[in-house]
Amino acid sequence: MPNLTQMELQNLRHLIGSHDTSYQKLNSYASNAVDPQIKQMFTKSAQEALTTKQKLLTFLNN
Repeated sequence: MPNLTQMELQNLRHLIGSHDTSYQKLNSYASNAVDPQIKQMFTKSAQEALTTKQKLLTFLNN
């Protein structure tokens, strides 16, 4: 993989941070949800945010 420019690195860090924030918030919403369908929706969305964050982190580790 080619080296990332400073701008690309900054954007990547921003995206990772945003997905981490989304994961934390969605997990919190899921834990407070009463309706099982809403809880499942938040849990699924939180997992997707975590998966995306992990995929983005691979660009920093290469």
